[in-house]
Amino acid sequence: MASPEHDTDPVIDPVPEPVLDKDGVRLTVDDAIATVTLTNPAKRNAQSPALWRALTEAGRSLPGSVRVVVLRGEGKSFSAGLDRQAFTPEGFDGEPSFVDLARGADAELDATIAEYQEAFTWWRRSDLVSIAAVQGHAIGAGFQLALACDLRVVADDVQFAMRETSLGLVPDLTGTHPLVGLVGYARALEICVTGRFVTAEESVQTGLANLAVPAGQLDGAVRDLASAILAAPRDAVIETKALLQGAQSRSLEEQRTAERASQARRLRDLAGLSD
Repeated sequence: MASPEHDTDPVIDPVPEPVLDKDGVRLTVDDAIATVTLTNPAKRNAQSPALWRALTEAGRSLPGSVRVVVLRGEGKSFSAGLDRQAFTPEGFDGEPSFVDLARGADAELDATIAEYQEAFTWWRRSDLVSIAAVQGHAIGAGFQLALACDLRVVADDVQFAMRETSLGLVPDLTGTHPLVGLVGYARALEICVTGRFVTAEESVQTGLANLAVPAGQLDGAVRDLASAILAAPRDAVIETKALLQGAQSRSLEEQRTAERASQARRLRDLAGLSD
């Protein structure tokens, strides 16, 4: 008969209880890493105003201990974009339809779109590093949600596409700025106006993605990247991210000045002389 110690089951880390779980969005927090999961695989994680509000709430619900946020989608697709119900005359229950929005005053329409955009902006906070783990389809709003993150790790089956223009619309969920910054104006324009698919290979070659891996290795690759980020001191990561975020809008001399100021803060902090 086996000894009692050999009968003991292996210890399995408990799954964190969700901080938020509503409208197709689940937020869990494990110490310094938060995971935001799109949880409607039956509809390929199609997006809606309710989902956008839940994403905004997830950003506001992060505890101060979080340094890395991972964004992922359940199922075979990261997100197939805007739920097609949005294009029907009735739209979503309790939400203004596109026709209703178009009939509203300019200020009302602008405010509504601005509210939607909030779901796509907090990922760039300087005190966080956000990583999108992208598999399968990432179309339209799904593409823009991946672009909202600082970094993108993709599965080898990924298919990015910006389909808004083909529908008579424009990408308005904050995706145009990072797309141009990553791949350049000419390629960004071509991707948007043709609506074609961008594969994993092209996404890495053009800088759209940081890394492509087989689909079965996606979660592991993201964990490894998150661990590497957490290995560096938090304040140094925050200062470095702020420097890089502002680099394109500064002249070389302005960037040199920003680097000096940032390094002075770091040196004083390391010497125990910060306020």
